Amino acid sequence: MHSLDTNLLVRLLVQDDAAQVIAAEEFVENGGWVSHLVLVETIWVLESIYARTPRQLANAIALLLNHTSITLQEVDVVAFALANFQARPAVGFSDCMVLEIARKAGHLPLGTFDKVLAKLPDVKRV
Repeated sequence: MHSLDTNLLVRLLVQDDAAQVIAAEEFVENGGWVSHLVLVETIWVLESIYARTPRQLANAIALLLNHTSITLQEVDVVAFALANFQARPAVGFSDCMVLEIARKAGHLPLGTFDKVLAKLPDVKRV
């Protein structure tokens, strides 16, 4: 299985360069792995550069969770982060990932100065 970089994953999701989309699809044809870091960077690019809404971001994550050729690092962590993000999009997907990674590692509560993030369970506002 190959690993995917952020720009390759963005091409697959945005499909704004036909030649790169074809090359990316061929690269993941036999399986592609996406790390947490690449997933979070990709969501940031989609939000910041492509102005995707929280709903569109959630749909992109769900698409990746259910993709036949792409495997996400720790699918359970991503799925729980997605659920938190869908319930409270103002928190931001990256913060939801930070919380779920901490939860899986058994290191809670998550400390933060962020008022919005602190509203989630197992987060302590410092």
